[in-house]
Amino acid sequence: MRRVVFNQKGGVGKSTITVNLAAIAASRGQRVLVVDLDRQGNASRYLLGDAECPEGTGSAAFFEESLKFSVREHKPVEFIVETPFEGLHLMPGSAALDELHGKLESRAKVYKLRRALEALAEDYDEVWIDTPPALNFYTRSALIAAHACLIPFDCDAFSRAALYELMQNVAELQADHNEDLKVEGIVVNQFQARASLPQRLVQELIDEGLPVLQPYLGSSVKVRESHERSLPLIHLEANHPLTQAYAQLYDGLG
Repeated sequence: MRRVVFNQKGGVGKSTITVNLAAIAASRGQRVLVVDLDRQGNASRYLLGDAECPEGTGSAAFFEESLKFSVREHKPVEFIVETPFEGLHLMPGSAALDELHGKLESRAKVYKLRRALEALAEDYDEVWIDTPPALNFYTRSALIAAHACLIPFDCDAFSRAALYELMQNVAELQADHNEDLKVEGIVVNQFQARASLPQRLVQELIDEGLPVLQPYLGSSVKVRESHERSLPLIHLEANHPLTQAYAQLYDGLG
């Protein structure tokens, strides 16, 4: 199963959701790959901390190689690194993705990622793709490569307004490039159960028939601590309520 976590709005928790669900999958014995397509590399830092990746690895190196003609074709596994967590591997993101974007767009390389991940199908049970906060080449590549899309929603009125445009963009890409892609659901993040606005916004989404997933993910200082220590929640504090909410969310996925 290949999943992409996508929202055009920044700050909604894409990297945090990607890494924590991937880490839970790996802790359950799954062979898991995280692909970081965001030039900020937040998912990569979450898993590796300040550790430097070997030269020639990462998503930028993968896409750069796709622009070259070479007698020796590089295998996708060459761009992947191990993480400190058993069963969890990473194709890191970096700022170098910015420099390649225009060239990749003009050379129509948008199917390269899907072909690479298809070639890795026997190596990984699950692939989780973190995307930039924009519908650009990298996000389209991810949506074309994925079987399912998760959409983070952070209980904000601006997020709700942007959600409809996002759903339309995904539907258009489904029709044109990936008929097998499904919107697996909306992940409610930073939910405050005692505040009326988040409750009302989420209920409106449910009333409109949108696929809102349970449980909702609350706010916790543990998330910041896990970022700082480069430890996904399942490895930081497995019994914390937010960790358990992530585990329940993962268990509810198809």
